[in-house]
Amino acid sequence: MSVQIDTLVSVRRHLDLFSGIGGFALAAKWAGFETVAFCEIEEFPRKVLEKNFPGVPIHRDIRYLDGSEYAGVELITGGYPCQPFSTAGHQKGVQDHRHLWPEMLRIIEQARPSWVVAENVSGHITNGLDSVLHDLEGTGYTTRSVVIPAGAVGARHRRERCWIVAHRQSNGRHEGWANKGWGREGNAPRQEQRPGDVFSDIWELPLEAQFCGGAHGIPDRVDRLTALGNAIVPQVAYQILRCLRAH
Repeated sequence: MSVQIDTLVSVRRHLDLFSGIGGFALAAKWAGFETVAFCEIEEFPRKVLEKNFPGVPIHRDIRYLDGSEYAGVELITGGYPCQPFSTAGHQKGVQDHRHLWPEMLRIIEQARPSWVVAENVSGHITNGLDSVLHDLEGTGYTTRSVVIPAGAVGARHRRERCWIVAHRQSNGRHEGWANKGWGREGNAPRQEQRPGDVFSDIWELPLEAQFCGGAHGIPDRVDRLTALGNAIVPQVAYQILRCLRAH
């Protein structure tokens, strides 16, 4: 696989919620967004974020994050906890104490980004997705959802995930997705190259090594594998974000 980094002049800001080890931030970097803050409660992923994104603030608990501090960011992303919807769990949905979508919605309402991209397990489609889309549309966003497997970008595992994309309506008017170029190649100038800076040599590595280094025979193996299991596939997110960045 190869990747292209968008090279538009303007910088668009990105707030990453439920950040994990930074999959969305990596994809955002490739697509030309600047991640201005993270929100992640688990200690091991926080260490990974501190190492790979030095100087970027990391909020600990989304329940205490004031979204108005990031009013006007172009993009908010988040893989809100999947346990309430996963077929591997009890599928309690909104009754699960780990159901934190309402907190992400609160941040979106406070910050009012132009775009929202969220990710969850495919089981979310029949358990809670309608409510999420209804919430976003009720606060002034046009929404689309799609299932994209990791195999779609050449990964060696299926890993089907539900991706939600929402665009803020402008001046109360519904802006059609066709006018935004969704699903087609944008017209923004791009430069063919590999990711630069700290990620310059990682694109061809296995996903496990990309984020956390080798996991065999080293400390924190369980933490590393847990973090990887919860991570998004950044190559999939990149394909979505590059379309948004062009508009």
